[in-house]
Amino acid sequence: MQHTTPAYRAGHKKIALTAVAGLLLTGCGGAANAGEDTTFVFATGKDISCLDPHVNGDMPQASIAANYLDSLVSQDAEGTIHPWLASDWEVSADGLTYTFTVRTDVTFTDGTPLTAEAVKANLDHMVDPDTQSGTAGGYLKPYAGTEVVDADTAVVTLNRPYAAFLEVLAQPFLGIQSPEALKRPQAENCNAPVGTGPFKIVDYVPQSKATLVRNEDYNSAPPFAEHQGPAYLETIEWRIVPEDSTRYGLLRAGQVDALDLMPSVHFDEAESDPDVELILQDRPGNPTNLILNTTRPPFDDPDVRKAFLRSAYVDAGINSVYFGTVTKAGGPLSSTTTFYSPDFEDVYAPDPDEANQLLDDAGWTGRDDDGYRTKDGERLTVHFPYTPNSWPTAHQALVTQIQATAKQVGFEVLIENGDAATVSEQGNNFEYDLRADYWNTNTADVLRIVFSSEYTESAGFVANGSGFRNPELDGILNDALATDDAETREDLYYQAQQIVSDNALQLPLYNQASQVALRSDRFGNFALEPSLSLPYLYDVTAVDQP
Repeated sequence: MQHTTPAYRAGHKKIALTAVAGLLLTGCGGAANAGEDTTFVFATGKDISCLDPHVNGDMPQASIAANYLDSLVSQDAEGTIHPWLASDWEVSADGLTYTFTVRTDVTFTDGTPLTAEAVKANLDHMVDPDTQSGTAGGYLKPYAGTEVVDADTAVVTLNRPYAAFLEVLAQPFLGIQSPEALKRPQAENCNAPVGTGPFKIVDYVPQSKATLVRNEDYNSAPPFAEHQGPAYLETIEWRIVPEDSTRYGLLRAGQVDALDLMPSVHFDEAESDPDVELILQDRPGNPTNLILNTTRPPFDDPDVRKAFLRSAYVDAGINSVYFGTVTKAGGPLSSTTTFYSPDFEDVYAPDPDEANQLLDDAGWTGRDDDGYRTKDGERLTVHFPYTPNSWPTAHQALVTQIQATAKQVGFEVLIENGDAATVSEQGNNFEYDLRADYWNTNTADVLRIVFSSEYTESAGFVANGSGFRNPELDGILNDALATDDAETREDLYYQAQQIVSDNALQLPLYNQASQVALRSDRFGNFALEPSLSLPYLYDVTAVDQP
């Protein structure tokens, strides 16, 4: 199934650039010579806890990893899987065995040759509990083991059919690292993971910057790339600049060449700047949302959950704080995700009268002096642990607006700001009523990760933040992985979206998106890799100045 890209507000100079749909060189001059010594400074809004994307598994890790790690397979913008480090593969009739043939001409930047042993070492590393991989390890729950047949052949065995296996292998989270480097202590590998990609890490200063230099021997560009051989850029300086206005100010001053998490308050200014190009693309997966904890009161009651969803004026909130720079989410899948259905977009449109009736039906019929609902002398209180530094300023404003509209029907929403470690621990122990969430991935199997019973246990992170356990849903999601038939999978994922919607497990807010601003007077050919729409700098070229 192919989806068109959602439109952003009119006037953007560049709308939703897709990595394989023609990478345009922008700016006044032509492309500089491929071998020219050039440094590209990229400013990111979030810190990177560990450069190894196998560890933990946060989007900033995958963003930088896309530039120094290659994957076994690649995915194009239509979702089709293509060879990459694996030149070929075969899948057994029962879907339990994948036989990969790896390329024989590729070397890691530490000099280690790519072999089948590297495939085994990486998959084993991802699922090792000591790796603390909430993302890569979570995707590989069906992994049983790898047999190395010879230097070029790895036979991967799963304990159940897993139709999304090749899809997740295409993500930077599961990029292939040097097996020799993986033998180092985790802290050392976090600072300087080793891949086969177009760049290599040479320096990392936590909370400040990472420096990457060109891999002069690079020969394994993916099918979606626009050229072969070494990258055009010599050096990438990947700076950590958390403050939105500071990051944008550096771009305008020419001190950085591109930034991510483009601040919504500066979109108008950027659009009117002839030297700035906006590169925008919604990401697939589970959109930005507030997830409701069904394992304890008050959200163990479906009527209370539905009342909360009916109280929220998400459209109005997004328009007032994001100024039309994000697209509203509708249901448990982002609209760019294969098998997304629009049928669940307006199921819980704002309706205060309906919200009040649902709360009356649930027994919350009293009101205290502050206007909050009560039952048996207890106030209808919702605890919402929150880490402001982990979210854009606009997101913070949006949740404050949701807090205010929830109060109008009688919810007391307590936004309890805390540090990341504390809030994460509360999340792993279901010590909350609301949790701010999203899950970017390139497959509708995200529904299993976010809502199935097996993900209510922690693998470094509890992915199913609702704590929802439903055998029917579990069966549907497992059936969807047991078939390669697209029509069957579409029907099963529709049923899954229906169950999630009927049970009011999330308040969808907006689609996660890559929002990049580029100094197009200095560089062109900036692309987003197709699997997760992350910055991909391999094809970037300097622009000759007039």
